[in-house]
Amino acid sequence: MPADTAHTPDREKTEGEQELARLFSLQKQAYLAAPYPTYSERIDRLDLLIRLTETNEDKFIEAISADFGNRSSFETVVAEIVVTVSGAKHARKHLKHWMRPRGVATPVHMLPAKSRIEPQPLGVVGIISPWNYPLQLALAPAAAALAAGNRVLIKPSELTPRLSEVLQQAIASQFDETVCAVVTGGVGTGQAFTETPFDHFLFTGSTAVGARVAQAAAKNLTPVTLELGGKSPAIIDDSADIGDAAKSIAYGKMLNAGQTCVAPDYVLTPHAKLDATVEAIAGAARKLYPAIDTTDDYTSIISDRHFARLKSMIEKVRDQGVKIVEVGSSNALHPQRKLPLTIMIDPPVDSDVMKEEIFGPILPILPADTTDAAVQHVNAGDRPLALYWYGKDDNARDYILQNTVSGGVTVNDALWHVAQENLPFGGVGKSGIGSYHGEAGFTTFSHMKPVFYQSRFANGSIMHPPYTDKTSKILSFVRKII
Repeated sequence: MPADTAHTPDREKTEGEQELARLFSLQKQAYLAAPYPTYSERIDRLDLLIRLTETNEDKFIEAISADFGNRSSFETVVAEIVVTVSGAKHARKHLKHWMRPRGVATPVHMLPAKSRIEPQPLGVVGIISPWNYPLQLALAPAAAALAAGNRVLIKPSELTPRLSEVLQQAIASQFDETVCAVVTGGVGTGQAFTETPFDHFLFTGSTAVGARVAQAAAKNLTPVTLELGGKSPAIIDDSADIGDAAKSIAYGKMLNAGQTCVAPDYVLTPHAKLDATVEAIAGAARKLYPAIDTTDDYTSIISDRHFARLKSMIEKVRDQGVKIVEVGSSNALHPQRKLPLTIMIDPPVDSDVMKEEIFGPILPILPADTTDAAVQHVNAGDRPLALYWYGKDDNARDYILQNTVSGGVTVNDALWHVAQENLPFGGVGKSGIGSYHGEAGFTTFSHMKPVFYQSRFANGSIMHPPYTDKTSKILSFVRKII
């Protein structure tokens, strides 16, 4: 290895950290100089974000597909471009309402004083975005942070270098770097990013890395929003139409080749309908991707390492004698890392596919004969980021909703709760901390500051020392009316 090549990672790490420090300092100074952007300034910033997303659409599509090896332009448009622009436009539409001070009731014994909650920008927000939806998961939280009046620094994943470069250039072409900028680099830069004293930090990624991010942020007492993952179940009730459920689950699992934090991770179905469920999901997958090995509609696995991890999961379960149904060639096209949908029928609970978040097109299907059995299975693990329920029995549906805890739920479909800007998106427990999207995002990136306006007619001094019998009588009266 040439000497200059050997030292490249250290040089890149140093440059990344220096650029991070420079940009953070600039943004912090800019925030202190102008801590409360006006409504018009915030609207202008949202417009810039919308413009850069739409005008660079072709570049984003090309870069993301190149980073993956292949990804359908339609998937990128739907899951990245449309979702990002929709979220920013939603914030633009509702921003004036979100920014308003909110009057709250003041206790009668404190009248005629007034109480209000006044949203205030936090300062500089740091965002670490993942590789699986590298545009949406960078710009959607950025839109929320900008709407709340903050400055934003984004650190994209090193696994999507082409998208990172295009995104950095696109943001630099529209935004002053004191308002919004991108920092690129490897693991060292990422570590430095988590240790930077941001005023709020949002990380999207795995639970294991999220724990390390939280620990690093805690050194600065930086508040965090962690969008993680986990094993999101799809529960097919005995009252469900198996065909309809199968179409939804197959689509939810195979979008982006299962590399989606809210993808169905496994399926619970009545034992008597196990075979029918397997056949229906396999059939639905074949209709979605008739030429799964070669079609440009189907996404590649992001890297050789991730591809090898998924193949290892499959082979370990195969060696245990578990029945496997593959939709597509078992000899997946390795140069493009196309992995067929791999259905596993009732794998052991101690297998990797049942202990780890899969994050790929592998779908275990397990029997659960009753609603109680499904609840017990879900509650035996960590709280998932998403839960999907299929059926027509409202009582069974409500029992699931009331007796399981998950970040979000879609009933009789998959994924779609995430696309609703009026619903907060986030996890619970090991699937995440905090939420954003819509007004929830504005609130996350704001300090909802409580302000008490004392009346000029107030006489609070009557409760000051020295305390007398008169003080006791006043206190007794107050205690009766509160």
